[in-house]
Amino acid sequence: MSEAVEAAEFAFELGWKLRGLETALVGGAWRRKGMGPAVRVRSAAGGLFTAVGDDGERRETRSAETADEATALVHEALGLTAWRPLPPPPPGWQRFTLMHCPVQECPEYEDARYDSLKARPPQGCSPEDVGGYFALRCERPGARLLDAVAETCREIRQEHGLLMNDLGIEKLGEWAADGTDGWGAEIVGQLLLMAAERGPKLGYSEDDLVRFLRAAAAGPRCEAVTGG
Repeated sequence: MSEAVEAAEFAFELGWKLRGLETALVGGAWRRKGMGPAVRVRSAAGGLFTAVGDDGERRETRSAETADEATALVHEALGLTAWRPLPPPPPGWQRFTLMHCPVQECPEYEDARYDSLKARPPQGCSPEDVGGYFALRCERPGARLLDAVAETCREIRQEHGLLMNDLGIEKLGEWAADGTDGWGAEIVGQLLLMAAERGPKLGYSEDDLVRFLRAAAAGPRCEAVTGG
């Protein structure tokens, strides 16, 4: 059994022991009324996941092939709107979120500079308020993620004058070696977009940045380091 699975099992068992203590203190439900629903998920026999939810008044248990689906079924049983992950985009298409957050400035969603982009977003993109800031949810053609992102940014820059510089990544120091279209690629894309926006503010041209990247990455390729 992997360390991740062992940790998940330990967390679930600890949660249930704490549930027993809370039950003794507050009655039959392990969630106090008014605190909102709580859902706990654990792996079950046959490759299923079992989710148990409690909203302070009743408890619902559902099982499914994924943790997300089991959780969604519990939310629906409790009368809530369920969240389910979108299916992957079709081959040759990429899904990503673009934001405009210039260095030392993050304009709000209602900022007038977004009016034309809201009225005429790139095909496959929809404007959305994300935490009070402007974002585009996009599903666009592209052989790889960065191809689709670059073409979308080029179109926005030419037609609306905005340099989109954010892919919604909050922790740039994290990493995932999940290929050209995964989370790791989104992190790389955001780093490149940030450099494209910040470099010229310091006096570096686009050609300077390209030369830097080619020079810094020149030479033998390093082997990927994998954890033991």
